[in-house]
Amino acid sequence: MHPHQKSLLTSINLEIKEQNKRYQLDAGVGLKQLKHEGLALHPINVTRKTFGYADYPEITFNLPFYTDTNNFKSNSAIECFIAGEDPIKGVFIGMEGKRGSFRLFAPEFPDWIEDKGVGIKLAPDQYTNQCMIDAVKNIDASLTIQKLFENIHGESKFGDLRTSSIEESKSQAIELSNSQLNTSQINCVKGIIENESLLIAHGPPGTGKTTTLIEGVIQLIKQGKKVVATAPSNAAVDNFAKGLIDAKVKILRVGNSLKVDDLIFQHTSEGRMQNAKEQKEIKRLKIQAEEFRRMALQYKRSFGKAEREQRSLLFREMKKIRKEIRAIQAYFEEKLLAEADVILGTPIGLKNFLTEDAEFDALIMDEAGQCIEPLAWMLFPSAKSWVLAGDPYQLPPTVLSDEATKNGFNISILEKAFENCENLYFLDTQYRMRKSLADFSSNYFYKGKLKTPDNQDDTDSHLFFFDTAGTGFDEATGENGSSLTNQGELDLVQKIIEEFKLKAKDIAFISPYSGQVQLAKDALLKDIRISTIDSFQGQEKEVIILSLVRSNEDAIIGFLKDYRRMNVAMTRAKEQLFVIGDSVTIGQDKFYAEFLTYVERIGGYKSAWELLG
Repeated sequence: MHPHQKSLLTSINLEIKEQNKRYQLDAGVGLKQLKHEGLALHPINVTRKTFGYADYPEITFNLPFYTDTNNFKSNSAIECFIAGEDPIKGVFIGMEGKRGSFRLFAPEFPDWIEDKGVGIKLAPDQYTNQCMIDAVKNIDASLTIQKLFENIHGESKFGDLRTSSIEESKSQAIELSNSQLNTSQINCVKGIIENESLLIAHGPPGTGKTTTLIEGVIQLIKQGKKVVATAPSNAAVDNFAKGLIDAKVKILRVGNSLKVDDLIFQHTSEGRMQNAKEQKEIKRLKIQAEEFRRMALQYKRSFGKAEREQRSLLFREMKKIRKEIRAIQAYFEEKLLAEADVILGTPIGLKNFLTEDAEFDALIMDEAGQCIEPLAWMLFPSAKSWVLAGDPYQLPPTVLSDEATKNGFNISILEKAFENCENLYFLDTQYRMRKSLADFSSNYFYKGKLKTPDNQDDTDSHLFFFDTAGTGFDEATGENGSSLTNQGELDLVQKIIEEFKLKAKDIAFISPYSGQVQLAKDALLKDIRISTIDSFQGQEKEVIILSLVRSNEDAIIGFLKDYRRMNVAMTRAKEQLFVIGDSVTIGQDKFYAEFLTYVERIGGYKSAWELLG
């Protein structure tokens, strides 16, 4: 086994260990602490019970209070619990306000599901962890995948796998479906068409990376090729899916479909099933199964041998019908798979859906800079060529274990491949930001190669740094004892909104610290989008207000030291960016010193006293 395979397996096990430690609920870690850390929701009020598409019990609930639910993301592994009973594993579906839903991996609803004191908590994702372990171990099973692995990790040259060169692809003439693509995007599309091994589409913020990928997919389909598309998050997959739907591409979106909007739902297995002839038969069978279930549950916990046998018989009949339902669904999904030009889903969603022998001409991964390496190896064997799209100068994947991070587990598949892949295309024109908003990142991260079109030139002042040095706006430890807050910076936000006559609906408030974000949710107008920087990656807004929080005598800047986080933060605004921070604390760092110099040069430096006086 390659040393890096062993390293990946070690990291996965370190991450599993950290998940078990963080999410456990026992004498050592109380429920109050888990709730305090946003890792448990308790109590919940169950409002609806249904059996979902795969006949798993699904529960809709309300929270009797507002609390931090940011950690409960779509597809997170959870456990449903109540004191005195064994917890039941499941998956979180989604949260909107105080209303949420989850699915249980059980044949039935537990007897206690509607009792007082029911809750859910995050849990180790054992299925995904095992799939990653298997994927890493199986790298040696295919000579092609083994060669790709060696290429990515610098053991051999990519030329051994690639037959077409970048120059050849640039010279190829193609008929574009999107006539608005620029030269760098067109060259990338040509590269995707010609690619026979690994290609990287390097797309800095606002450069139309997904638009380019969509055109590449269309061109591959014209050649009769079968494509599988993926991204590490459901949001990124759905964004990709919408673009393909708009382009009239026949897609099948697999995985979690209960949180997608109506447009995408029509292209899921569940959505397609709604109007299919098979649905009538499934509906009939479900009614029959539910009747057997109802009859079986009439027998209470204390009953005789005859009743017990009758109950067992009824449950067997119910399971037999449900098996028949799953067979109908599997056959229907096989048809959908054959009809679709593109299959889309997260890596684990696709792994769940595709058969072991599924084979595609091309795999395209968007936001590959957010994908930990084992998730990629889970899908690579199902394709003959691979396209990784993203930006290694934005945030890496989230990893819980500090030891795994030290081991390099948070280095994405894109960043790994970036070091050795020669077949790389740089998208060189950004269309999101005004010029002054883009120029600092262009010069610092992209060697000045990121261009801004003339229609994005500055029309006014677009970038401001409000310096809180000397105001006494010191950082403070948040209520949970870990994340930091800065109330003074939030007070300044209100002044900025008033002074610049900003509209709440145009504003996103972002910060690297979740404690500051929680504080802002109570302090700022409801129409303002409020988020951590990490959660806002891939999004944009007319106006961004960035609260850096750090203000201390020791010039400690913590999270701010990851300059990729700041690259994300500073490239979300389309029209105006307001940065609030303490120049004395951050200015001793070379990166922030350069940023402050840049802001001064363009006339954007302001003292907080200008608004406070």
